[in-house]
Amino acid sequence: MIVIFYLALAAGFILFFLGLLPKAKETISVFGDKLKRKQKGSFSAPFLSIFVPINKTFLQFFKLEKILGTKLSIVKWKISPSEFLSVKELAAIFLPLILYFIFDVESKVWLSVACLGGFLLPTLILKNKIKATKYSIERVLPETVDLLSLCVGAGLDFMSSVRWIVNKVKVNPLIEELVIVLKEINVGKPRLEALRDMSKRLNIPDVTSFVRTLIQADRMGTPVEETFKILSEDSRMRRFHRGERTAMKAPIKMLVPLIFCILPVIMIIVAGPILVNFMTKGLFDVG
Repeated sequence: MIVIFYLALAAGFILFFLGLLPKAKETISVFGDKLKRKQKGSFSAPFLSIFVPINKTFLQFFKLEKILGTKLSIVKWKISPSEFLSVKELAAIFLPLILYFIFDVESKVWLSVACLGGFLLPTLILKNKIKATKYSIERVLPETVDLLSLCVGAGLDFMSSVRWIVNKVKVNPLIEELVIVLKEINVGKPRLEALRDMSKRLNIPDVTSFVRTLIQADRMGTPVEETFKILSEDSRMRRFHRGERTAMKAPIKMLVPLIFCILPVIMIIVAGPILVNFMTKGLFDVG
């Protein structure tokens, strides 16, 4: 009965943690100057307010709340920094309990490792999610800039072009960031300031270059359509160079499985019979 209870507890914790991850596809629509985001089916993680008061004080004391909030905003997790720290603490509590009561692990070393691993696991998931989000933004940026260039060339201004793209293009991380920019502009923030905030929030070189070029074009009166064409070419060139660097790293990464996984098998197949023959019959006995 106790085992069933802790299995249910472990399953509840897994569902609880999965509640932090993106659940459903979102549709974004723009009606005039109003932005509406409709989310279908959302699973909210319960019990996150247990350690929130203490965590909030801790994060404010060490000035980590803004940094962690920026990271969470990039991946669009609907959770506050103090609640995310609660997840880390609960994971550090539950994983050792699961090992101790379900798998009968009594070693203090393994329980300590489970506690540390549970505390670090949400951070690792967050880092991987941020990395995937930034990679996705870098991938779709050139095409988005091309669409902006076509819209501006067709006679739309910059903000109308962004609204058209938000309405027509399939939702991706860059579109979500543009939605945030439009929302900030709708509540009164200047356009250039909203773009700067997006650049600081994402901290991606391509996006930073995109925003900086837009700001310079706005100040100097340069035609935006030509600016977009140059930005699109530069983004594609940087993406091509990143692909080349990744391809050049591939042979080095292949050395590890080659040395430790493939070569030992080849040595066993080739030298194994010779070694067995030497150990059983001697060096000079070939019969």
